Amino acid sequence: MITTTINLLPWREKRRKQQQQDFMIMLAAAAGIGVLIWWMWTSSVASDVDGQTGRNNYVKGQLAQLDEQIVEIKKLEERRAELVSRMETIQRLQNDRPSIVYIFDQLVRAIPDGVFYTSITRQGGSFTIKGEAESNTRISSLMRNLNESPWFVSPTLETVTAVSGSEASAFILRVSQEAQDLQVGSKGGAK
Repeated sequence: MITTTINLLPWREKRRKQQQQDFMIMLAAAAGIGVLIWWMWTSSVASDVDGQTGRNNYVKGQLAQLDEQIVEIKKLEERRAELVSRMETIQRLQNDRPSIVYIFDQLVRAIPDGVFYTSITRQGGSFTIKGEAESNTRISSLMRNLNESPWFVSPTLETVTAVSGSEASAFILRVSQEAQDLQVGSKGGAK
């Protein structure tokens, strides 16, 4: 005797229900995994943004400190330039201090007999000499002597006028100072 069993249960419906449940579980798991991945990604991006913002703020702070240091350095450089300028001026004055002695010495050595200085004016490196001379040849001799001096260059006669009541002539003469090293000046002064 053979017995056969017939399954009358709706197996297709059970299988469809099981497949729907499996699908829903897989869908929920995929959604959960998707939300978890999205949350991890946004957290990572937010962390990266926070980290970069922190680095940017650090760089801004360092740049502000550097800007302050640059301003301070510029002030120090300006101060240094002022001090160097003052030192150069003081050094130049120190070097020029003995030169006036040599200049007066040369003015005395250059004057020929019969010529008298009435005033000597210095403006920068230029001298204006006013005086009287017994004759025009003595003025020419003065100019020649000044030109031969190591301390003066380019003597220029501006005016010559006759002095009333005498045979003398009044003159105005301009001469420029030659820049001299004091050693050269001392040689020129010892002429």
